[in-house]
Amino acid sequence: MDFTRRKMLSAAAASAMLPQIARANTATEIKWDDLIPPGVAYSEIIGEGIMDERNDTWRPVFDANATKLNPALDGAYIKMPGFIIPLEQNAKGVSEFVLVPYVGACLHVPPPPANQLVFVKAKNPWPNDDLWEAVWVTGRMRHQLQSMELAEVGYAMTADAMETYIW
Repeated sequence: MDFTRRKMLSAAAASAMLPQIARANTATEIKWDDLIPPGVAYSEIIGEGIMDERNDTWRPVFDANATKLNPALDGAYIKMPGFIIPLEQNAKGVSEFVLVPYVGACLHVPPPPANQLVFVKAKNPWPNDDLWEAVWVTGRMRHQLQSMELAEVGYAMTADAMETYIW
């Protein structure tokens, strides 16, 4: 074998990249607290509230911390648990939804702050008969503040994979 210095350096550089390539396809498992930027306490994103007498609901009043997003998550490939609030569904299942931290968020109780909600587009629809189950969602996270009828949403992702969350 004829190993020149250039070939050896090329082979070393290529092998050094293998762990990085493997890591790029491995999702980092995160928790809901990770959506809050470092240095902001959870107690600082939950505001007081006002009672909407007409609709008999409590409406939270959030401060600027509620829309602060974790910069480390913009573009990160992550895996996180949550519950589905369907937005777009058909006979095959739910293809667009808001991932929320607890059952009933945005439906039966006031919505969480924007930095505690994730808009998800699923590559493969989630079955309609599993909507009350907690799920793992894996995909690329990005910052995307958007106003929806349900709530203000801070993050968005395309789900590459989904599975039932086992407690």
